[in-house]
Amino acid sequence: MPIGDFARRSGLTPSALRFYADCGLLRPAEVDPFTGYRYYGADQVPRAVTLRRLREAAMPLAVVGAVLDAGPDDAARLIDEHVATVLGEAAAAQRLAVTVKASLTRVPAVPVTALKGPVLADAVEQVLTATAREPGMPVLGGLRVEATPEAVTLTATDRYRLSTRTLATGGPATTCWAATIDGDDLRAAVPEVRRSPLVRLEATPHGMWLRLGERDDRHCRLVKERFPDHRQMLASLPEATTRVTVGKVPLLRALEEHPGDRIALRVTGRGLDVLAAGGTGPEGPVSAAVTGPDLRISFRLTTLYPAVSTAIGPDVLLDLRGPGRPVTIRSADRGDLTTLAMPVQDHRSE
Repeated sequence: MPIGDFARRSGLTPSALRFYADCGLLRPAEVDPFTGYRYYGADQVPRAVTLRRLREAAMPLAVVGAVLDAGPDDAARLIDEHVATVLGEAAAAQRLAVTVKASLTRVPAVPVTALKGPVLADAVEQVLTATAREPGMPVLGGLRVEATPEAVTLTATDRYRLSTRTLATGGPATTCWAATIDGDDLRAAVPEVRRSPLVRLEATPHGMWLRLGERDDRHCRLVKERFPDHRQMLASLPEATTRVTVGKVPLLRALEEHPGDRIALRVTGRGLDVLAAGGTGPEGPVSAAVTGPDLRISFRLTTLYPAVSTAIGPDVLLDLRGPGRPVTIRSADRGDLTTLAMPVQDHRSE
C-alpha cells in the first residue's frame, strides 16, 4: 500500500515513517527505483502500531528497536525497565522541583524539633500504611505531624484504618506545630532519613524541611485540606469489652493462608479462630489469651493485615468493642504505635 494509506492505518505520519525507515526500525516493503515512492505491506501494520505506542511512552529509539526485535519475554522486560526509569526520573524531578520552590520563598524556616533518623523512617513507613489515594481527597494520602515539646505524633487515616505513633524527640522542641504533609514526599524521603543519625524538622509556609545533616535535605509539601478530626474519634471510643493478646507471627501466618478477601475472627475463652467469610469452620486456630465475652467480628484482609503487620514487638493486643465497632490494634509491650481498624458486616450463613 502507498505510504499515505499505511500512515493512516498505523497512526504515523508519512514524515515519521520516512524517519523510521532511515533509522532502520521500519523499512518499506518496496521502494520504486524511478519515483522513490515507498510502499508497505499490511503485515507491517502491527510493528508500526507498536513502534508508535513505544515512542508515545517516551522510549528511546535504541530501546524501541530492541523491543521490536525481541521475543515476548525479553520485550516485556525491556518495557518494564523503561517504565521504571521514567518513573524514577519523574520522581527525582518532582523532588528537585519541590526543593527549588521551597528555596524560593524568603520566609525563613522555623525549627520544630529533632528526631532520630532510623526511628522516624520506621514510624513514617508504619503509619503511611493507613493512607489511600482517592481522587478529590488528597488529605487521605497525607500524614498528620503534630509536634509538642515532649513528643511528635504521626497520624494517617484512609477512613477504614487510623494509625498513629508517638515519638520521643531527639532534642528540645522550639515550638508547637501541626500540619498535614504529603505522604508520597515523605515516602520518597524515607531511605535518606533512615541513613541520617539525627533529622531536624523545620516548618515552612508550604511544608516541612527534613534537615539530614551530611545528606541532601528534603522538603515535603503541605496538604492544604483539613485533616479528619481523629482526636474526637479516639476520645469517643467506648471501652473495650474483649481483649486478645496474640502472637504477631502466628496471626499474620493465619491471615496469609486465608483464601478470601474477607476474614472473620472468632474469639472465645479457648483462643482465636480465623474463619472463612460466611463460614462456620475455623481455617486455623491461633493460640491467644482472651479476657471478656466471646465475640465474632469480620474484616477485609486489606484492612486488618497491614494493621497487624506494622505492630511493634512479638505480641499484638486487640481491644474489641463488639461487631461494627472499631478495633484497636497495638503492641502488647509498647503503646506508641496504635492502629484502629474498621470491621465489616459479617455475612455468616445462618
